[in-house]
Amino acid sequence: MTQSSAGEASAPRWWFQGVSKYAWMVLIICALGWLFDTMDQHLFTLVRQNSLTDLLKAKVPAEELDGTVKAVGGWLTAVFLLGWATGGFLFGMIGDRLGRTRTMVLTILTYAAFTGLNALVREPWQYAICRFFTAMGVGGEFAAGAALVAEVWPERSRTMALGTLQALSAVGNMTAAVVTYVLSAQSWRYVFLVGAIPALLVVWLRRSVKEPEKWVRAKEVSKGGGVGTEIGSIKALFSTKTLTRNTIAGVLLGTAGVGGVWGVGFFLPDLLGSVMKPVFGQAPTILALPEAERAAAVTTAVQELKSTVFFVQQVGAFIGMFGYAALSQRIGRKPALALVLGLAFVAVQAAFWGLRDPMSAYLLAFPMGVFCLAPFAAYAVYFPELYPTRLRATGVGFCYNCARILAAGAPFALGKLAQHFADPTDETMGIRKAATIIAFIYFVGFAGLLFAPETRGKPLPE
Repeated sequence: MTQSSAGEASAPRWWFQGVSKYAWMVLIICALGWLFDTMDQHLFTLVRQNSLTDLLKAKVPAEELDGTVKAVGGWLTAVFLLGWATGGFLFGMIGDRLGRTRTMVLTILTYAAFTGLNALVREPWQYAICRFFTAMGVGGEFAAGAALVAEVWPERSRTMALGTLQALSAVGNMTAAVVTYVLSAQSWRYVFLVGAIPALLVVWLRRSVKEPEKWVRAKEVSKGGGVGTEIGSIKALFSTKTLTRNTIAGVLLGTAGVGGVWGVGFFLPDLLGSVMKPVFGQAPTILALPEAERAAAVTTAVQELKSTVFFVQQVGAFIGMFGYAALSQRIGRKPALALVLGLAFVAVQAAFWGLRDPMSAYLLAFPMGVFCLAPFAAYAVYFPELYPTRLRATGVGFCYNCARILAAGAPFALGKLAQHFADPTDETMGIRKAATIIAFIYFVGFAGLLFAPETRGKPLPE
């Protein structure tokens, strides 16, 4: 609930009351764009191990296959983060120069088309190309959508609207879990074909959403030229002490969350696969099958478990992201961020060392989802508050995606460290130790909080 100020005594008490139908439509469309965006991201996360095993099994000796899959998986994830960053920079500037709505159209078409093309890959390098261009669309969509919602919704409701936008990304992640669960017995290629469906959202978006008035005014002012009127300029993000400070803080905060989740958190399914393959291999129902069918049955059982555990993680993520928005409205953006970054570090350590069976996976995935994904709500709520309208999409895209470049080494390092710490007597030990080390990236966020401004209760900069 958002309290009204004394001067707004007649304003509705709840944040969602008294909001125009158009504002709701904008939120719904942007939320769907981001929801499908995250679905397309995590179709890959959930089938990464199976798909790479399928692609590499004829090329790599059996005794080296598991380690190679982990290493190539880390490499592909790093490529994805770099594409994400590239798209964020490019489409962030386009979002300020061309408009929020037009940019969303371009980004949705990009990530939907290349996710669908993932179904056709035959080599890891083809996989990498498709993931890079998928990521470009993914990286650009968020900046345009967050700026659009921030500029259309009223000030008193903006925080919770943006928190809702980000929280609904967890529903996209849950959708990915459902898709992979349903299709796990078929083929990982069918999973990626489903990822092309979001392109249909473009029709509704193009017909229903206009550019926000704040952006239209900023665009007109920029035509006059002069200092302080540059639109969509990365250089302008460093044109004043305040903008420079805000940008550096935003990049550090983004690096912590992005590196923590993509460098560690979203590798939990890989650990789960390593833990459960031998367990399922000895299950009576599997042993009762003909020997030729057992490997496929184990793969299907592991994939179904991964999908359900990931679904539980995303239920936690929804609660964490929506909860961050509410908490930041009560105690401030910075204290709320400090709390969730610290708890995210603890949750990662607990999950990667405590996972031993399906029940422990469910119990530990939930808090990891709550705390590791909560910072992403901060990026939706906080980053738009750091920049004026003429630089909002550029600034959000820069912070979020410069963080991805800095964090891109995290999944690659995880794969390499997992190989370095590999233990022939325990297949899981390498990734457990690697996760412990990479999780320290969360402390980069505390460095950003040292000089980040507090924006709670302040209007968006014009």
